[in-house]
Amino acid sequence: MKSIIYTILFLGIFSSMGWSQIDSLPIDDSGDFQDLIEDFILAAEGGDFDFNTLMEEIEHYRTRPINLNKATREQLRELQLLSELHINRLFAYRETAGDLIAIYELQAVPGWDLNLIRAILPFVTVGDKAFDQHRSVWEMIKDSRRELYIRTGRVLEEQRGFTDPGPNNASRFVGDPFNHFTRYRHTFENKLSLGFTGQKDPGEDFFTGINPYGFDFYSAHIFLRDYNSRLKSLALGDFAVSFGQGLLIHSGFATRKSAFVMNIKRGTRPLRPYTSIDENNFMRGAGITYGVHKNIDVTYFVSYKRRDANIRIDTLEDVDENVSFFSSILSSGFHRTPNEIENKNAVGHFTTGTSIQYDKGRFKLGLNALYDRFDEPFQRNQLPYNQFYFSGQELLNASLDYTYIFRNAHFFGETAISDNGAIATVNGLLAGLDKHVDVSVLYRYFPRDYHAILPNPFAETIIANNERGLYFGMEVRPDKHWNISAYADMWQHPWLRFQVDGLSTGSEYFARVTYTLKRRAEIYAQYRIKTRDRNDNAEGEDIKNRILLPHSREQIRLHFSNRVSKALELRSRVEFSKYRIGNNDPTGGFMIYQDVIYKPIGYPLSFTTRLALFDVDDFNSRIYAFENDVIYSFSIPAFFNQGMRYFLLVRYRGIRNVMIEFRVAQTYYTNIDEIGSGLNLIEGNTRTDAKIQVKFRF
Repeated sequence: MKSIIYTILFLGIFSSMGWSQIDSLPIDDSGDFQDLIEDFILAAEGGDFDFNTLMEEIEHYRTRPINLNKATREQLRELQLLSELHINRLFAYRETAGDLIAIYELQAVPGWDLNLIRAILPFVTVGDKAFDQHRSVWEMIKDSRRELYIRTGRVLEEQRGFTDPGPNNASRFVGDPFNHFTRYRHTFENKLSLGFTGQKDPGEDFFTGINPYGFDFYSAHIFLRDYNSRLKSLALGDFAVSFGQGLLIHSGFATRKSAFVMNIKRGTRPLRPYTSIDENNFMRGAGITYGVHKNIDVTYFVSYKRRDANIRIDTLEDVDENVSFFSSILSSGFHRTPNEIENKNAVGHFTTGTSIQYDKGRFKLGLNALYDRFDEPFQRNQLPYNQFYFSGQELLNASLDYTYIFRNAHFFGETAISDNGAIATVNGLLAGLDKHVDVSVLYRYFPRDYHAILPNPFAETIIANNERGLYFGMEVRPDKHWNISAYADMWQHPWLRFQVDGLSTGSEYFARVTYTLKRRAEIYAQYRIKTRDRNDNAEGEDIKNRILLPHSREQIRLHFSNRVSKALELRSRVEFSKYRIGNNDPTGGFMIYQDVIYKPIGYPLSFTTRLALFDVDDFNSRIYAFENDVIYSFSIPAFFNQGMRYFLLVRYRGIRNVMIEFRVAQTYYTNIDEIGSGLNLIEGNTRTDAKIQVKFRF
């Protein structure tokens, strides 16, 4: 296998270095978003993270580009690729030079290098169209773009959960192995959005059992944005909420540590439409943002929805009645087995909140309040590490957030209090030292007893308690071809954590050097090392004598991308990973892939394909790699063990107003004969995923 790997690596590097002289715009499968997602999934350790929302916003702005001459700061923040300094510089340029005449004029904006411009080109325009005349909601509905997506797919191999339970009546999935997805949506530019989404996961009932009306999850929304100078947002149905820097609440996708070292500030609109298939991270009810004064906006929302939870019942000897409570909130969204079905919609969650924002240009101040109440008391299984976590039936939070721009410095932060008196704070600075150098700094302090139900601040963990840390980032642009970005993050957890029986510390260091040749070719080298204290995993160890050992993950990546022509792009990558516990021998491995993206102009058929080879010792050393997928879907497999993986994504646009997408991906292992575990177990050494999606526009 090694000879094959070296051959592919050589061909990939050679193809990427054979730069063409064709000067073309980028193909719309942006590699920058791939890097962004890979960094975030690594930061989340592969756990729950709402990438669906990011994919929604990417696709929305791909089909409805933002006019940079008319864009608001909130719209530009939603791209996730622009830091506050980039946005500030664009607005300063517009004030000085007037509207942009052509997209290439972005090169004249200070701090906007070729990498950044290339990344955002698929999502922006500089048209000189004036503001749209005011239209009624009915007129916008009649003139809106209507789209319908229908998708189905499955794992082709048989998984244990879909086999006969046998005479012992073992637990099995209640539904079939197919995944079904449907979305219908009306949109008028970036002002009006209404529609619904339905999804069924593999193993769930479909038009039977607990889902007699079809899908396991339904979502619907009506959202009006910037209707007039007073009505900024109106949300009905499902919507996302974000206040301040996320100490109270931040629904949907939020930036974390990544190669975009300056993107550390939360800053989206308080209310946004929700169209994702994540079954947890949203509000259900109504919300409004209203301008009561030219400098003051007030946001208010109310929400009630059922959530998955473990309900328990205590039988008390002294009273006749049983006492019910729930011990945990479940976020997987799966309802495939009797136990999962029993936990579905087990507890009601009422949330209401308000935010008053004073905006005076370079100074912005916000006052936020949030109230949560559950139908049943929340009582965790009491363990030493979680004894300061929230328990009870209701919670009240309040916070103050600010933004202040002074010359080339951008200050921001939020300080919050929960109803037990605990105070948490996060404060940051973005500064342009000159046109070639930007720096970012962020300090956070979350006491062990600070409580919030849906926080999501910029931090090592998103639960916003038991952490203090300091982050430094720097971006250097020596000339138009080179970009150097780096960050250092150091933190401490003063109290116990899950699998950490003592005070613990951690650090993460990252550096990337990128070379870009106009808009055609890009090469970057990246290094990352992350070290955290965790319990020693020695078996049979007395828990009283358990010690903490540093667990470090080290990664090196080389990436090459070349746009051979307007229709063809090649991407090559090799990545090495090493994992060490204390002074033990490390485990590790590598992954290498070659991508071919072919989109011929004027021809209805296009495709993207990849061949990846990997040899990684264990799960601790795993390597993530983003894969292109059908619209509104994503794949980020973790590579470990030995083998190869390929995928093929084909798109056909030969029928008017119809696009058909087909994707197949297979992983072949050479060192194991079982894949997965539990009910997801596959007996064999291959796993094949196939899906087909049809998009109708009318």
